[in-house]
Amino acid sequence: KTSMWMEAFQLFTMMQQSSVEPDTISFSSTISACGKSRMWNQASQLLGLMAQSKVESNTITCNAVLSAFEKAGEWKKALQLGGSMAQSKTEIDTITFGAAISAFEKGGRWEKALLLCNVMQ
Repeated sequence: KTSMWMEAFQLFTMMQQSSVEPDTISFSSTISACGKSRMWNQASQLLGLMAQSKVESNTITCNAVLSAFEKAGEWKKALQLGGSMAQSKTEIDTITFGAAISAFEKGGRWEKALLLCNVMQ
């Protein structure tokens, strides 16, 4: 499972080297593979590259990065991304809230998780 992110990342890199422009789906898939392997930094970097490349992110993409942050307990990063999603008017769904709440919980920030639960209601 941990090597799958490397394979996805290599395929993504090969795609770019072959002058194939990555789209939202290829970015999201690679980000998801990184997140599942707890490679939150790579997932975050890919989200940044996505913006630089002028490829529009969506809820699925952002949720994949949030999930990577959640798995690593990076609650501050999850909070920043959640704020960016709200600011850019990216749809926030139950998966978004769940990943953020879990990130807060893993980071020992139960009070933030509780506040988020109240916002959901």
